[in-house]
Amino acid sequence: MIMKRRIRRALVATGLAGAVALAGCSGGSGTTSGPAASAAASPSASGKVSGDITVLAASSLTETFTTIGKNFEKANPGTKVTFSFGSSSTLATQVNQGAPADVFASADQKTMKLVTDAGNATDPTLFATNTLEIAVPPGNPAKITGLRDFADSSKKTVLCAKQVPCGSAAQQVFTLAKITPKPVSYETDVKAALTKVEQNEADAALVYKTDVSSAGDKVQGVTFPQAQKVINQYPIVALKESRNSAAAAAFVDYVTGPGEQVLQQAGFGAP
Repeated sequence: MIMKRRIRRALVATGLAGAVALAGCSGGSGTTSGPAASAAASPSASGKVSGDITVLAASSLTETFTTIGKNFEKANPGTKVTFSFGSSSTLATQVNQGAPADVFASADQKTMKLVTDAGNATDPTLFATNTLEIAVPPGNPAKITGLRDFADSSKKTVLCAKQVPCGSAAQQVFTLAKITPKPVSYETDVKAALTKVEQNEADAALVYKTDVSSAGDKVQGVTFPQAQKVINQYPIVALKESRNSAAAAAFVDYVTGPGEQVLQQAGFGAP
């Protein structure tokens, strides 16, 4: 069962005491680097976790998780977080095929279920929500006003592939609006769709509102009413095959604790 908050593990509780005190730390925008997940590390004599973990996370979490990862490392000296960002469906497949990883964070519950149904994780925790927004180039040269522009073949629009969370959400809003989109391409994940707009290769892309925000002045957003009726819920879980289960559990707890401030500042909603 997915819970909005998991019961804190006794093993990790003491280790997170320092994390709460450092919750206000802010990290850089670069991806946290480090070697692949290491052999299981035990809490130190002080109770803090240590060692390396690998986190597979939806591409829409790139900026926020990079910051959260740096904050987590500061709060837990001796830890190192390596991220792999991509489409949730691709990452879920990697987990189920045995890719070495410690934590998985998905952009929707449907994709997370692929991992839990395969027996590779249990009891994911919801930690954020997100909605869609239309991204257009600065100045909106194609005069995009809403979803109906995606049915206009004279305009170059792009969508996420239907099997990934942002693509699935897009299909739902188009169904609600009774619109059949005619995109020039379906992209592998939300960042790929956004890049098309940033590079002026598309007049519009349907992405998450947090991606529009993180792009800064490279794009501008166009809202539409159906967005509030399709809300993506983001779950996170420590994987059963983690080689550093203590640090994996601590990272999940950090995301759902001090990490909430980073997520909300970036525009994510509460779970």
